[in-house]
Amino acid sequence: MSRPNILFLMADQMQARVLEPDHLCQTPNLDGMAVRGVRFTKAYTPNNICSPSRASLMTGLMPHNHGVLEVLYPKVPDQHALRTEKPHWAQRLVEVGYRTGYFGKWHIERSNQLAQFGWQVDGGHGGPDFEAYAQEILGEQPLAPACDPAHYLVEPAGYGPHLFYGVTDRPAESRSMGITTSMALRFLEEVEAEPDPWCCFVSFVEPHDPFIAHGDFYARYADLDLPPPANADDDLADRPGLYRRAQRIWKQLGEEEKREARACYYASISEIDGQIGRLLDYLEESGQRENTIVVMTADHGDLLGAHGLFFKDISAFEEIFQIPLIVSGPGVAADTLCQGRVGLHDLCPTLLELAGCGLFDVPDSRSFAELLHHPTADTDDWQRGYAEYYGNRHRLTQRVVWDGPWKFVFNGFDFDELYNLEDDPFEMANLAENADYADRLVQMTTLFWHYARQTGDYPRAETLYPALRLGTVGPLFGLDASESGTSEGEYRR
Repeated sequence: MSRPNILFLMADQMQARVLEPDHLCQTPNLDGMAVRGVRFTKAYTPNNICSPSRASLMTGLMPHNHGVLEVLYPKVPDQHALRTEKPHWAQRLVEVGYRTGYFGKWHIERSNQLAQFGWQVDGGHGGPDFEAYAQEILGEQPLAPACDPAHYLVEPAGYGPHLFYGVTDRPAESRSMGITTSMALRFLEEVEAEPDPWCCFVSFVEPHDPFIAHGDFYARYADLDLPPPANADDDLADRPGLYRRAQRIWKQLGEEEKREARACYYASISEIDGQIGRLLDYLEESGQRENTIVVMTADHGDLLGAHGLFFKDISAFEEIFQIPLIVSGPGVAADTLCQGRVGLHDLCPTLLELAGCGLFDVPDSRSFAELLHHPTADTDDWQRGYAEYYGNRHRLTQRVVWDGPWKFVFNGFDFDELYNLEDDPFEMANLAENADYADRLVQMTTLFWHYARQTGDYPRAETLYPALRLGTVGPLFGLDASESGTSEGEYRR
C-alpha cells in the first residue's frame, strides 16, 4: 500500500484562539493550511503542562498510565518517570517502513535517547546533532538571544528574576525555532529521494515564555490596540482560593507591561508561522504536499492575562486546555471547521490509522480519522473529553470533564467548578455551588468517576475511605454491585 508522509508541527504554549479569523495575531501560513484541511475548534490537551501532555501524545495514554505526571525539571530520577514499556506511535511507523526524524523540544522523558522511541534521526534539543548544528550556525553565541528591551518578573522577593518578554535583533534563523526548522529541512531533503514514506516531527519551543520576538515582528504589533482578555478583571471570588493566590503573582504587572507581553507573544507566533511556511513551501516545491499528512498543534495554551493570570499551571481554564489543531493531507476534507471534541492524545491512534498501522489497545484514546474525512457529519459521539492535572512542584488533584457545553472541574484541593461554555465562554460564573444546577453537578461528577474507572485511574476510582469522600457523589453512585467490582469488605476499608 502507498502510505502517506507525515509532517508534525508542534508549538509550545500556543493559545488556540489566535487562529480564530477575527484575531489580531497574523498567521498567514497556518490560515492557508486551514483552507487546505480541517481546523478543530474544540481540541484540548489531556494535561495542561508540557511533559505529561507530550507523553500522552506519543503513547495515547493519560498521564496516570504513562507515568509522567509533572514536568521533568526536578532532579529526582524516580519522579515523573515515563513507563518505557509503553510503545510510542513512531515505533509503529518504523515497523512498517517509515523513515523518522525528530527536531526541537523533546521534554518527554529524561534519557533524551530518542532512538529507543522510534526516532531514527535525533535532532532533539540538547542532543549532539542539535548542539553541533547550533554551533555551526551560532559560533560562540549562546542559543538564547540577548533582548533589549526586556522585562523581568522579580516578585516575590527570594525567587530571582525571570525574563517575561523581550525583543531581540537576532533573526529566527539564528534562534531555536529557525535552527529546528533548518534541521528538519535537511532531513526532508535527504528522504525526498528515498522510496520509503517518512515522518518528520518539528517541535518549536516557542511561544513559551519568555516571550521573545525579533524587532521586525514586534513592530507589527507594537502600535496596535491589543485589548486585554474579556475576563482579565475576573476577581475569582467563587473559584478555588489557590487561583486567587496565584493571581497575586501578576499584580506586579502594569497594563502597559501586559500589553507589551501580548505583543511579544503574538509576534513570536507570527515568527513560528514563518518557519512553518518554510517547511510547507519545501513540500510544495518538492511535489510532496499532496501525499503528506500535515498536523499542526500545541501541547497546551497560555492564559495571557485571562482571569488575571499568565502562563499555565494553576487553574483549569479554556485558555490553557483548548489547543490549536489543524490537519491537512490526502483524504482529509478541505476548508472545514470541525466541532468535535478531540484530545491531543487521540492523535496517537489517528496517525496510526492514517498510516495503516495497528492501533494500541488502550481505553484512554481513540482515532478521529473518520472526522478528518467527514468533519461536518454527526459529531454527537465527540462531545466529551477528559483531562487531568497533578500540580507542578506543588502537588494537587484536578480532573476536567467536558460534555457538550458543560465543563466540570473536580478539585481535590478545594471546591469544584461547573461552567456552561455556551452561555459563559469566558468562564466567569462558577455554577457548582448553585442549587439550580445540583442535578447537573451530580451528572458531571458521575461522568468523572466513569472516566476514572474506564482509564484505570484506580487511586481516584477506588477512593471510598470516609475521610476522603470529597465528591458531590462517590465512584459507586448509580452502579450496581456487579458494575462496581467492589466487595462490602473493600468498601469498608
